[in-house]
Amino acid sequence: MHRPASLQANKSGKPSKEPAVGFFVGYLEELAGYEYLRPQLPECLVFAFVDPAAGAEYRRLVAEPGSLLRKTFEYIRWLTHRPPRFEFHEGEIVVMVRHQSMRGWPVEKYQHFSGNFFTETLAWLVRSALIRRLRNEFSTHRGTPNVPKRDRRKRATLPRNDYSK
Repeated sequence: MHRPASLQANKSGKPSKEPAVGFFVGYLEELAGYEYLRPQLPECLVFAFVDPAAGAEYRRLVAEPGSLLRKTFEYIRWLTHRPPRFEFHEGEIVVMVRHQSMRGWPVEKYQHFSGNFFTETLAWLVRSALIRRLRNEFSTHRGTPNVPKRDRRKRATLPRNDYSK
C-alpha cells in the first residue's frame, strides 16, 4: 500500500506540517506502520485520516467528545451488524477504518469480492454524510481544505498471491 500523499514526506524529505484530512481506498500489502490494525495480509481497506495526530484540527475532528469522526463512527457501528465492522483508532493518523483480509478468497475472485467490499464500505460513508461533512467542517475552520491530490502514478492493483499463512 502506498501511504496517502499527506502521510508521505514532502520534497524536502520532512513530513508536511499542514493539517490534512482525507480518505484512502485500496489494498494493504505490507505491515509497515499499520501493525496496530492487526491485519492478515493481503487486505482491502478504506480509512479516514487526519494528519497530524496531534494538534487543534485532530482534537476538534477526532478527540473531543461528540467530534465529527467520533459521532460518525458511533452511527456507522450502530447501523452495521456483521463483520468486518469499522474500527476507531484515537491517537493514530488513520482514525476510522474498515478492513477485510483476502487470504481466504480464491485469487480469481479478488477483484469481484474486493469490489463488493469497497462498494459496501463507501456506501456507509456516503450514507453517514462523512465525506461531505468532513470537507465542510475542515474548510469552515481553515478556509480551503488541504485534501491531498491523488497521485496518478500509483494506481491500485490487485495484491499478489504469495502471502504466507
